[in-house]
Amino acid sequence: IYGDGSQTRSFCYIDDLVEGLFRLSVEEGLKGEVINLGNPEEIRVLDLAKKIIELTGSSSKIEFLPPRPDDPPRRCPDISKAKRLLNWWPQTSLEEGLKKTIEWFRRFIIN
Repeated sequence: IYGDGSQTRSFCYIDDLVEGLFRLSVEEGLKGEVINLGNPEEIRVLDLAKKIIELTGSSSKIEFLPPRPDDPPRRCPDISKAKRLLNWWPQTSLEEGLKKTIEWFRRFIIN
């Protein structure tokens, strides 16, 4: 982890993002609109690392590196226009998305 892990990030599960992109592609009258797709549920990077260790049953130890000078303390999309114009918002929680992703890696990459 770069820094102390207090920086926050948000993650959007791929199925949710694809649904948002599909709605963007079929909705009329959006030419020139800037619409953010993503998940506004934030998590601290340190908490994310701990959650992944927990969900995988890993014995990994978290390592800390010096912070990156250009690393923003917070990244979180404003999806209010997506909600309003596309009737879209993410349906998959971070934990559920992590579980699905871990299962996918175990099924297709590790085994």
